Amino acid sequence: MSFLDSEFFQPLYEALENDQTDEIRAAVSAFNAADLAEFIEHTTGEDDDTGLRVLRSLPVEQQAKIFGYISPETQLTFSRLIPKRELAGIVTDMSADERADFFNILDENQQHALFQSLASREREDLRRLASFEEGTAGALMTSDYAVVSAGMTVASALALLRNTAPDKETIYQAYVVDRDHRLQGAISLRNLITSAPGAMVDSLMATGLVSAHTHTEQEEVARLISRYDLLALPIVDDDERLVGIVTYDDAMDVAEAEATEDMHKGATVGRLETGLKTASPFSLYRSRVQWLVILVFANIFTGASIDHFQQTISSHIALLFFMPLLIASGGNAGAQSATLMVRGLATGDVTAKDWGMLLGKDILVATGLGLTMAAAVTVVGVVKAGPDIATVVAISMLIVVLMGSIIGMLLPFLLDKLQFDPATASMPLITTIADVSGVLIYFTVASVVLGL
Repeated sequence: MSFLDSEFFQPLYEALENDQTDEIRAAVSAFNAADLAEFIEHTTGEDDDTGLRVLRSLPVEQQAKIFGYISPETQLTFSRLIPKRELAGIVTDMSADERADFFNILDENQQHALFQSLASREREDLRRLASFEEGTAGALMTSDYAVVSAGMTVASALALLRNTAPDKETIYQAYVVDRDHRLQGAISLRNLITSAPGAMVDSLMATGLVSAHTHTEQEEVARLISRYDLLALPIVDDDERLVGIVTYDDAMDVAEAEATEDMHKGATVGRLETGLKTASPFSLYRSRVQWLVILVFANIFTGASIDHFQQTISSHIALLFFMPLLIASGGNAGAQSATLMVRGLATGDVTAKDWGMLLGKDILVATGLGLTMAAAVTVVGVVKAGPDIATVVAISMLIVVLMGSIIGMLLPFLLDKLQFDPATASMPLITTIADVSGVLIYFTVASVVLGL
């Protein structure tokens, strides 16, 4: 039974059947905004206006909150169905960063119409936030932050926060700025509440804050928030003036998106603009076909290598028995090394300058792994094909595992050096390279050892 078919939403379904706005509002009040957003997502379609009915039955503040949770695709659908004046009210009540995100997915005509319907304050704020490059701190930040001036008393700061709090995304921490709006420090709401009314903010604020610039990449912003366990990260411009904050929840959205993207790259799947559930068959096809075709042609080299050693194979048919085992071992070792390196580069645990040290360590580890696997397969080789073939398999296993590990470790570093995403060093790509090299190594060793 699906989430939507469960008893969880039964009161809402009953209210919708009665088609009474008051009943719908009463039923909706029992649900979290995120759950309602999911309900609306799944009940919005060409022949189903249930989701839209639920959304429009709510007060504009709730509409704005829910609107921020729903997908860009559904937002675009609603932007065409909701009257412009009504839509402007929803957008006005949205948080600044979500408002900018929505604005950026609209076409030029829709942007112009929405822009003209907003108040001048929201208009200027939207213009500024929408101007930052996608994927940067400026595009991710919100301007709904609490700020107090240096030189204020605690009493004055609390009075200011009391008046401005309804419009802010968070007031757990207020940022202290000078006359030029340069960031001086931060003070927690706890410190303000527990301090004497006449105490000066300057003497209570924390200094030396971790911050980022508007052009900082969003991945780095998420890393800073995670590393320093921050509720929010202040964002400054080139003149060190405070222009916004990135909250923890927005940073986690970035981390999730980046992890998903890396996972897709690791499986040679292109980027999906929508979720798997809502993606069209064509978009799924397009996200997968490119790499599959490339890998098909790459595997031709494996076939060509086997063809080159036909004489060796025909002389010792038993070699074919061990070929899948050896090739798979090289690919597995490479995939393991690549996974560790991609993760290390993504988290900042390692950098490109560490490649020499890590190469030496990886060679040592890979040699140990190769010797262990060679010892294991030697027994099978002796039983299956005799000592000569067993020797070939053992030597090949050592070299193949060693080569696969080195390829898996070095390729992410090379891609990072060339300014490509290391996650592009996907498991299928590593496996394909390891397959080709494994075949060449195996039959070359066989030719030398067996005197062919």
